[in-house]
Amino acid sequence: MITFLDDATNKPKRVLVQVKSGKVKSGDIRDLVGTVQREAAQIGVFLTLEDPSRDMLTEAATAGVYRSPGWGKDYPKLQILTVADLLRGAEIKMPPAHGTFKQAQRLQQPDAEQQGFDV
Repeated sequence: MITFLDDATNKPKRVLVQVKSGKVKSGDIRDLVGTVQREAAQIGVFLTLEDPSRDMLTEAATAGVYRSPGWGKDYPKLQILTVADLLRGAEIKMPPAHGTFKQAQRLQQPDAEQQGFDV
């Protein structure tokens, strides 16, 4: 899952990412659309090794768009990317990502003295 902020509520919005290998079909896209709706995510991404079929592309297109209130831009609600696409530099079409990791707390270590060797 990837998160982003795009409105005044500062509540993170979600992009669900599903990775599939092997034989993929249009039913996989329909399943992801259902998951995106059920999980109240704004965007779904289907990542696969194989090129999508025409039926898969049609299913993705019929999912509609996500209208970002903060950026005033439409993003495909469901996107299909292949590993080859990613290696060529393709990116998920979405508002800028919001950091999902908290920074670790820095530990204060007491001043240590270097120990000598008994020779």
